[in-house]
Amino acid sequence: MNVRNTAPAPPDRRTTVVVITHNRRAELLHTLRRLRALPERPEVVVTDNASTDGTAEAVLRHFPDVVLLRPGRNLGAVGRNLALPRIRTPYVAFCDDDTWWEPGSLRRAADLLDERPLLAAVTARILVEPFGTEDPVVRELKESPLTGPDWLPGPALGSFLAAATVMRTDAFRAAGGFHPGLWFGGEEELLATDLQRQGWWLSYAEDLTVHHKASVLRDSRARRILGLRNTLWFTWLRRPLVPALMRTAHLMATVPRDLASARAFAHAAAGLPWVLRQRDPVPPEIEDRLTALERARRSSSARSYVG
Repeated sequence: MNVRNTAPAPPDRRTTVVVITHNRRAELLHTLRRLRALPERPEVVVTDNASTDGTAEAVLRHFPDVVLLRPGRNLGAVGRNLALPRIRTPYVAFCDDDTWWEPGSLRRAADLLDERPLLAAVTARILVEPFGTEDPVVRELKESPLTGPDWLPGPALGSFLAAATVMRTDAFRAAGGFHPGLWFGGEEELLATDLQRQGWWLSYAEDLTVHHKASVLRDSRARRILGLRNTLWFTWLRRPLVPALMRTAHLMATVPRDLASARAFAHAAAGLPWVLRQRDPVPPEIEDRLTALERARRSSSARSYVG
């Protein structure tokens, strides 16, 4: 008689999960419960970006095994960089306080990265809860216009989604992490571009899954302002002159003509001095990828916040 082996899979210690949060105590505690239940049993690092709702105290009380970082101010996406000195694993999985990884996905992501030394990051399929429907951005990932080597586990990507990505720790560290100037909102594009300049590849992986239950505390208007501002800043930090001018003109012509757009352009203009000081346009082969991505995203409903 055949007896099926039903023993649980052993823990997988190749990946550390890094979560950033700000004033979302209930959502964060839900996410941490999900992460603690993963069969991989990853170490979890939480950066509390100066919450005032008792988030840090709740983490200490309910999850004493979690590494809690408290910078004392809201660092935005740079809160992920703060975790770097604490990471001893070859891979880091990013997670927001309203997202969580499906059991087995971290193990599979580590396998994909183990097998492909030039692959910097894999981005997962995103299911929107409570109904488990695919996020509209998934179609954009699946239909990426970029080509890459045939050893990639899925379509080549020009950027990634931090809440749904596992990244090689050494690549994250070598690229300098998330740029402090962008703070938050589309901050991945600059890091992704700098990774590609260093010779790394990014890929979508269909068999990885992240669940997202959007926080009720989300400020959609503020996110649109930051997203548009950071798109403009990225454009002038990395795009050559003519494409930068064309991209700026296109955004000016297509974004909603409202107060949020006006504020985004005003904030972008105010930051131009530091942006131009740090300007470092990409070489032609990377610009060709950015052009292809820009063309494809113009018809993407998932990118409507940037025009």
